[in-house]
Amino acid sequence: MSAAMDTESTYSGYSHYSGHSKKAHRQGSRDRHKSPRSKDGSRSEKSVTIQTPPAEPLLGNDASRAEEGQDDNWGETTTAITGTSEHSISQEDIARISKDLEDSVGLDCKRYLGLTVAAVLGLLVFLTPIAFILLPQILWRDDLEPCGTVCEGLFISVAFKLLILLIGTWALFFRQPKADIPRVFVFRALLLVLIFLFVFSYWLFYGVRILDSKDTNYQGIVQYAVSLVDALLFIHYLAIVLLELRQLQPMFTVKVVRSTDGESRYYSLGHLSIQRAALVVLENYYKDFTVYNPALLTASKSRAAKHMAGLKVYNVDGPGNNASGQSRAMIAAAARRRDSSHNELYYEEADHERRVKKRRARLVVAVEEAFTHIKRLQAEEQQKAPGEMMDPREAAQAIFPSMARALQKYLRTTRQQQYHSMESILQHLSFCITNNMTPKAFLERYLNPGPTLQYDRDRWFSKQWTLVSEEAVTSGLQDGIVFVLKCLDFSLVVNVKKIPFIKLSEEFIDPKSHKFVLCLQSETSV
Repeated sequence: MSAAMDTESTYSGYSHYSGHSKKAHRQGSRDRHKSPRSKDGSRSEKSVTIQTPPAEPLLGNDASRAEEGQDDNWGETTTAITGTSEHSISQEDIARISKDLEDSVGLDCKRYLGLTVAAVLGLLVFLTPIAFILLPQILWRDDLEPCGTVCEGLFISVAFKLLILLIGTWALFFRQPKADIPRVFVFRALLLVLIFLFVFSYWLFYGVRILDSKDTNYQGIVQYAVSLVDALLFIHYLAIVLLELRQLQPMFTVKVVRSTDGESRYYSLGHLSIQRAALVVLENYYKDFTVYNPALLTASKSRAAKHMAGLKVYNVDGPGNNASGQSRAMIAAAARRRDSSHNELYYEEADHERRVKKRRARLVVAVEEAFTHIKRLQAEEQQKAPGEMMDPREAAQAIFPSMARALQKYLRTTRQQQYHSMESILQHLSFCITNNMTPKAFLERYLNPGPTLQYDRDRWFSKQWTLVSEEAVTSGLQDGIVFVLKCLDFSLVVNVKKIPFIKLSEEFIDPKSHKFVLCLQSETSV
């Protein structure tokens, strides 16, 4: 309640200082109340992801907003007030959330249905050769011709071929799925259909020519089962070529650009469909792109808005007075201010870099002193009894207060506080102590922003993605195709270019052309 009253008084003071009337103040108040609603309306066009609330960060997210006006002794004279923000939700948002839940349930059903069909078909494939061999022995055993050693050798051959096929199928198909794709994988579906038609045709021939006529040539029946196993092995080789080897040769180069800050990377891909290329791009995004930090983008927008703001001119004396010269002077001053805004931005960024370097130096010194204290503790603990020695967690808790202030200031200055909670810092510190790592190795995570995989999943701003493409997502990559991967706060724009055909020629150089003769004069200078 007090924070709201302070905010309202601040707006009222600013309105009185600028000379606006009460009507303008009421209009601005209505605009301020309407702005969150319009903001929610703009966000309603994006997909909604239901997430668990993240863990408590080391610093509040609002800390970076007051960073510009703080001195180096802010922690001793400043009182931080935290609170919770309230967001309204409309009926459209509820309907959208329910639709997303239904879509997720549909994706799960589709995934489990595909796994069930593949498992049933695989079981049918492995049981079919065994059934071909056992059915004559069960139904008309007395009428079969003796086979002898030849059949026993064929039995061993079928057994080892089925074992090889089982291992190969397990290695190729039975993998933990990495993602849910919107459409079916075309080549895998074609292979399943091919296997089904192949096994069905073998069963049809077996039922017409062997079961109905009760063929007594048991050796021919066993050889028929062996031919089925051989054909299944060849289909497995075809699956390896289509699913694994075909995409290994690079054929396309894709440029991935993040829409918010323009960070880009290049990757080489083979013959892939658009949806599988999107999966490859996302796998590389999590390990190659630096983590998305909306606080940096908000800071740059606020600086740009502050520097580009002009002066508002009001003629309070009426149109008939001698205020035209003053108005022209104020307009000229506003134009000069806009022209010199780049100088203000330059000095502001230079001051920010100076403050970052200073707090980075303080952080490095504090961490080095803390690790030096750890070495002294280790030397003292070697003289103690084994039961009195501290574990790495206790050692990390002992030295953390000495570096917490410097680390807190640095993370707030670089706007990384939302990615590092106190628990994660203690875990990383105990990990470094356990593995006898240096202070530089400990600071590497905080001095330079790392990839998304470096942080906890609760800190990620990208978990659910939407693929937007003008072409069908099951079609292959082509030169000039552009598709977009959208998440809640940003998007990745992917531009596909085909690797050009390279014509390489050879030029022969005669070895005798490298020989030369050195002619020396009779009189040379000494």
